[in-house]
Amino acid sequence: MSVVKYAELGAFLRSRRERIRPADVGLPAGPRRRVPGLRREEVAQLAGASVDYYNELERGAGSQPSEQMIAALARALRLSADERDYLYRLADRPVPVQGGAASHVHPGMLDLLGRMTSTPAQVITDLHVTLVQNPLAVALVGDQSGLRGPRASFVHRWFTEPDTRRLHPEADHERQSRAFVADLRAAAARRDAKDPEAGSMIRTLLSVSPEFAALWADHDVAFRRDDRKRIVHPTLGVIEVNCLNLFSEDGRQRLLWFTPAVGTESAGLLDLLAVVGTQEVVSAPRRTGGSSSTRSG
Repeated sequence: MSVVKYAELGAFLRSRRERIRPADVGLPAGPRRRVPGLRREEVAQLAGASVDYYNELERGAGSQPSEQMIAALARALRLSADERDYLYRLADRPVPVQGGAASHVHPGMLDLLGRMTSTPAQVITDLHVTLVQNPLAVALVGDQSGLRGPRASFVHRWFTEPDTRRLHPEADHERQSRAFVADLRAAAARRDAKDPEAGSMIRTLLSVSPEFAALWADHDVAFRRDDRKRIVHPTLGVIEVNCLNLFSEDGRQRLLWFTPAVGTESAGLLDLLAVVGTQEVVSAPRRTGGSSSTRSG
């Protein structure tokens, strides 16, 4: 990156930070705020960065931000799609194709997600790549933020990694498989016929999973607009929930949230999630090259 671009990057981040009120991102205003918008440490917290690193970026110094950090900053600062693309170009990083793990999340969806403080919720793509989760969703289905490439898709992991299926009782696996395949066919059809991401995913699954190939041959097609699931939590046991979806205008993203199934004890169990916290039971490598445990969702 050139010195000029570093300086422009810092100035742009500062200008976007100063326009956001704490309430816009679910933070308390608090007394004696001396800045018109968010504090630097608040942006760093929202983006999962160190305060020192973010301060360096705003000063037009430091190391070139990674694509993952740019995506995190764009979400923290509620950037529009155009602003997000501009930030990538300032950082001399390629603008990601919409639909992958670094996809831009519409600020309106982020706002709704931020307001869902009492129910597990997350934003996923039409190929079931998790983009962002609230703390209760992490506690329920695990942290999926470290997954990249084909493994970022839960559907891909469902048919290629047996441990992924621990999230649901074995008796539910066949129904889940059928629903995933029908949903994937609907999503792929809605995309452009030459879409490389969906096409590559389908070809891979057809070649490596006989189960997927057999279900794909049935030609079932149906979006998962709502569903009732049983989720196996390692501490709380089986939690029966309703899964509801709010689709973006182009269908590429969904705000997914979980509510307790009527007539079950799930309401009390979901209330305990905040106390129990995140439970990590399924190993999954992080992008950094190390590994950590995470559940699938």
